[in-house]
Amino acid sequence: MKVLVIGAAGEYAGHVVPELKQRGVTVRALVRDAGKVDSAHRRGADEVVLGDLRNPANVRAAAAGMDGVFHINPAFAPDEPELGVAVVEAAEAAGVRKFVFSGVIHPALTKLVNHRAKLAVEEAMYESGMAFTSLQPAMFMQTLEGGWKAVLERGEIGLPYSKRAKVCYVDYRDVAEVAARALTGEELSYGTFELCAPGVVDRQDVASIMSEALGRTIKAVAPPFEEWARRSGIVDGPTKDGLKRMFAHYDAHGFPGGNSLVLRAILGREPRSLRQYVQELASRPPTE
Repeated sequence: MKVLVIGAAGEYAGHVVPELKQRGVTVRALVRDAGKVDSAHRRGADEVVLGDLRNPANVRAAAAGMDGVFHINPAFAPDEPELGVAVVEAAEAAGVRKFVFSGVIHPALTKLVNHRAKLAVEEAMYESGMAFTSLQPAMFMQTLEGGWKAVLERGEIGLPYSKRAKVCYVDYRDVAEVAARALTGEELSYGTFELCAPGVVDRQDVASIMSEALGRTIKAVAPPFEEWARRSGIVDGPTKDGLKRMFAHYDAHGFPGGNSLVLRAILGREPRSLRQYVQELASRPPTE
């Protein structure tokens, strides 16, 4: 079997490549940046092609001869819905048989641009002639890595919304395993699946888990958005605007979910927990 993984050098789609390779799949990676070709190969891609999602001809050429396509949208891109729809259409035009889309849990939260954008892609899949699988993962545990340096250096975990807002997480490695299963089998075809680790937590809970893992007190804080954006290197533009709206929504409503029934059933085991993930972070050498 041959599968095109879009963004295979990226932080999230990159996890899908080794899962496919474990199942004997030949992986072609589509990357936009020539500087990431080596990274895609290191993750296990057999072939890497350069292309821009804004050029449908690039995607059609990359998808030619492929049995399946895995796609995750670039979040907060101003044309995110159009990009995703164009990828679906290009895959269909290239004769691809299976399409797996990694979207987001609760795409019906239309006040959030990064959620609303996924609806158009799901609709395009449903109307295509391909066997589709729509994955709707919760907040990625991997996003915690962005603040891990502050955890170690300042003893605090900070995001610009209420410390008491309840949110749900999933380890993207579990999502990647589901994606690989969907691409290489038939059991998940024509399905839409919410993917969550068990339970909901607030940032004080996360701080407590981190404190336990590190053996010292970690404090939950809620910095002003502009301060957080400056420290995180988020510049003015669509991404910053989208994050600001998203965090304001979290502040008011949280990000509920946490029902792990579907993910547990697909994996045939317990999903990775937030506690396990934090313990992994804490066990890494300080230089990582």
